[in-house]
Amino acid sequence: MTCPKELRSVPEPSFTEQKQIGHAMPPAAGRAWASSASWKILRATGILTGFSGVVLAATVARELVTASYFGRSDAVDAYLIAYVVPSFVVGIVAYSFNLALIPVFVEVRQREGPTAAQRLFSGAMVWSLGLLVAVVLLLAALGPWYLPLLGSGFTASKLLLTRHLLYVMLPLIALTGITSNGTAVLNAGERFALPGALPVLPPLAAFAFVILFGKSWSVYSLAAGTVVGTALQAAMLAWVARAHGIDLTPRWYGVDPKLRMVISQYLPMMAGALLLGTTDLVDQSMAAMLPGGSVAAFGYARKIVSVLVVVGALPLGAASLPYFSEMAAKGAWDACRHTLRTVGGVILLVTVPVTAGLVLFAHPLVRLLFERGAFTPHDTAVVSRVEAWLALQIPFYLLCILGLRVVSALKRNAVLTGIAAFTTTLNVVLNLLLMRVYGVAGIALSTSIVYFVCALLIFVAIYALIRRNQARAPAGAGI
Repeated sequence: MTCPKELRSVPEPSFTEQKQIGHAMPPAAGRAWASSASWKILRATGILTGFSGVVLAATVARELVTASYFGRSDAVDAYLIAYVVPSFVVGIVAYSFNLALIPVFVEVRQREGPTAAQRLFSGAMVWSLGLLVAVVLLLAALGPWYLPLLGSGFTASKLLLTRHLLYVMLPLIALTGITSNGTAVLNAGERFALPGALPVLPPLAAFAFVILFGKSWSVYSLAAGTVVGTALQAAMLAWVARAHGIDLTPRWYGVDPKLRMVISQYLPMMAGALLLGTTDLVDQSMAAMLPGGSVAAFGYARKIVSVLVVVGALPLGAASLPYFSEMAAKGAWDACRHTLRTVGGVILLVTVPVTAGLVLFAHPLVRLLFERGAFTPHDTAVVSRVEAWLALQIPFYLLCILGLRVVSALKRNAVLTGIAAFTTTLNVVLNLLLMRVYGVAGIALSTSIVYFVCALLIFVAIYALIRRNQARAPAGAGI
């Protein structure tokens, strides 16, 4: 994929021109630069989506072998509740840190050079890994107390299995912190291909472990394979980063103003992500209140939707944050608004037909993917209904991802806390109402409604922030 000729002909503005692009540059030049940024985001998203397709294939293979070996058994319920804990923490602690780090990293690299940016990144790695290790130890110690709340309908033996699986998978938190930090800083340098290919390792390793050890290790094979694959991903990413002149080794240089800026943005970002991230945690916990197999039914349906969401959401988030951070650092507010509209329009254009297909063909899709071995036609009927309602979230989830990156680039993460508090409360209320009528499918419908409301609120906040920044800096000065 190459950049259109008319965009290649637009010269990159100088730093002085970039700082005043919203005011001093001719409108046509500003629009052309914004179009170029939109094209770069979509091109990078396309590259990453291609690699995500490979990850998708590996993930589907893992889910097929899991369904064939374990069906909708109690072992799968236990695995999903155990896995949701590290995945929830990674989304809150690790990925939130990247959203706070990259805008500051890009600004420091622009103004002070790569050496200062590397110094910031090394110090941030120390801070991030220290926090993640502390969280791992805390979760291990408190497991006997919070797991009965997450698996409220589980028997004693099922809860014990859940706790053992949790202990196996807790290292995922620190390992994923390393991979997410390394991937983010490589993406900030417009290096997308190799970091985008490496996430294939965890599902491939899990697939291999189930095939090799599924009969003897049972569901532990799935947990162990995921951990081993993530460790391989972290090691390979460190090698790739070093080849591009980036050192992932943590080094402490003290808390300087730049690292203090990252931390000040991280705390509200984590608070907002904590509330937003509870959607999946709350959904699976409330599914555990329903008859046996409900957590597994929601999990299988979620796998279909989330695999497709991840193919779009992770590439979109990774590709958009560096470019929006650059526009925010240069005070290019009109370009930011134009790029947001363009990329948002493309998201809707692509995802609405995909969503319609998933809703209309939910039953044959679930039957094709899972109905074999221990997975029965009754399971297909239950899971397909959940999948149809859950698929409605896809356009709104991707718009939320795009909006979150823009808010992070604007360094206004505090606004997410209020939005997240409202949507979290809405999710619990809707779950309680809809699960009584539709069972586990009602939880899926609730999730889709919540992401629609979340996307609407985030975009309203973004346009208000951009207008405020333009009013405060009429001459186009940076943030």
